[in-house]
Amino acid sequence: MNRRFGLYGFLGLMMLALLAPNSVWAQAGGSAVPFLLIAPDARADGMGESGGAIADDATAISWNPAGLAFQRGRDASLTHSSWLPQFNQSDLFYEYVAGKMYMPEIGGTIAGSITYLNLGEFVRTENDPTPLDTWKAYEFAVTAGYATQVFEDLGIGLNLRYIRSSLAPFEVQGQGREGVANTFSFDIATMWRPTSLVLPFIGDIEDRFRVGLNLSNLGPKVTYIDAAQADPLPTNLRFSLGVQILKSQYNNLTIAADFSRLLIRRYPEVKTYTDLDSLGNIVDSTQFTKIDPYVDDLPKALITTWDQDNVWKNFTIGGGFEYWYGSPRLIALRWGYFYEHPENGNRKFMTFGAGIRYSVFGFDFSYLSAVEENHPLGETLRFTLLVGEPE
Repeated sequence: MNRRFGLYGFLGLMMLALLAPNSVWAQAGGSAVPFLLIAPDARADGMGESGGAIADDATAISWNPAGLAFQRGRDASLTHSSWLPQFNQSDLFYEYVAGKMYMPEIGGTIAGSITYLNLGEFVRTENDPTPLDTWKAYEFAVTAGYATQVFEDLGIGLNLRYIRSSLAPFEVQGQGREGVANTFSFDIATMWRPTSLVLPFIGDIEDRFRVGLNLSNLGPKVTYIDAAQADPLPTNLRFSLGVQILKSQYNNLTIAADFSRLLIRRYPEVKTYTDLDSLGNIVDSTQFTKIDPYVDDLPKALITTWDQDNVWKNFTIGGGFEYWYGSPRLIALRWGYFYEHPENGNRKFMTFGAGIRYSVFGFDFSYLSAVEENHPLGETLRFTLLVGEPE
């Protein structure tokens, strides 16, 4: 008896992969587990997914773990989002929880997070539409991080991560392996937060400027069937800038921008024809040697990914602002814009957000408005609940 996925199961999983939030399949040829690149909180999402230089709470473990080095106290964050809302599927959702704690006895801050993406329930059928059973597809990652200050204004951070992708927990298409993969990855990051910075024509902006760099998802390829069909992790380089342009007792305004690029080098299939005439024209198109498509392994891909035409087209840009009112901070308003080159996914959207803080509690939400009508990411809402002691 030949068992297979239901047609809708195949289509659903394909669409989820292709429409992942950072267009991983569009950029540099594709990767596995693109859920690792989903913006994990409503605050940074409301700023156009520019959280790398903000990174001042537990979610820094995902945006830039070096931001944890400057944090004290303890806090936790919980985010929920109904994923790809245009599909109207209630079992498509994203969950994220993170927490951090400063530990002076080890000279730094430890943190942890769990990321979970539920891909829904699918039906397994016979060759005809006769149903056999159902299964649930999901992906999750568990991350542990540590960060410390090397100098007063310079921090470094390191994450270790376990990843599990369960797309089909049974033998797939007679391949002898289940559609389930387990792997690991690590991140390394740094952040510079000068306590004083003198700029030409402006003067000393004190401690208002931040710059961060995060190299994330470094690790072995993800293997579902065999090594020949393995796909790379979404290794990502994120460069972040942030500056507080207004700082007073009751009013604070920050602008931020993130520049991100996947470090994946995928080569297409190459055919070399062997039956040519004296002018180099093909005589017999059936006579050729073929090199199958392949992807460079790490660390080679960190270098070869830059050896491409128009490498800057592979960058995504997200930027926005955050305004806070109150002393201490009470109410926040946020706006952002995200851009991706048309040849590499063509996502363009605005984000809007707001937040409130009271005592040790906080609540943020964000709304994504896609430029393209009926885009699967359009009208995505994120909700984040925070609990933390004052530092």
